[in-house]
Amino acid sequence: MRSLFTDRKFSVIWLVVRLYLGYQWLEAGWEKLNNPQGLWIGAKAGTAIGGYFQGVLKTRVAGAHPDLAYGWYKSFIQGFAIPNAKLFSYLVSVGETLVGIALILGAVTAVAAFFGAFMNFAFMMAGSSGVNPMYFLLGVLLVAAGANAGYLGLDRFILPLLRRPAAKSTIAS
Repeated sequence: MRSLFTDRKFSVIWLVVRLYLGYQWLEAGWEKLNNPQGLWIGAKAGTAIGGYFQGVLKTRVAGAHPDLAYGWYKSFIQGFAIPNAKLFSYLVSVGETLVGIALILGAVTAVAAFFGAFMNFAFMMAGSSGVNPMYFLLGVLLVAAGANAGYLGLDRFILPLLRRPAAKSTIAS
């Protein structure tokens, strides 16, 4: 199983996963960036995500399997996310787009996959399922694959450049 994450011959599998997930993120972000009503970026920024947050607060919060299971997350949404809906609107739309581009190009793949999985986790914490659990799993697998996930991409060239300065500073100290 370990070779799936480290053996270069499996980098083709990670390329397919990366391209699929990257396209999904890019499509979602691009749609938000180009929303004709400006609900994500523009004059009415924060409107769409603010409505989403308001809807989250109206979901089932009691019983054996509540949609919004953690009181602290509800407090976070009420006390921080809703008052800063415009900021979250920009973070989500730009973040989704950048994660998509980075995954497609295979540039800092593990970092992009981490932030994508983090967004999926936040959506799931708010009670949204849909595609989020699958995208979260794929993101975690890409993080676990690390450099192998981006080997057939720009990481093949970027990661060695990022490692050199770190190796020199370790030798010097």
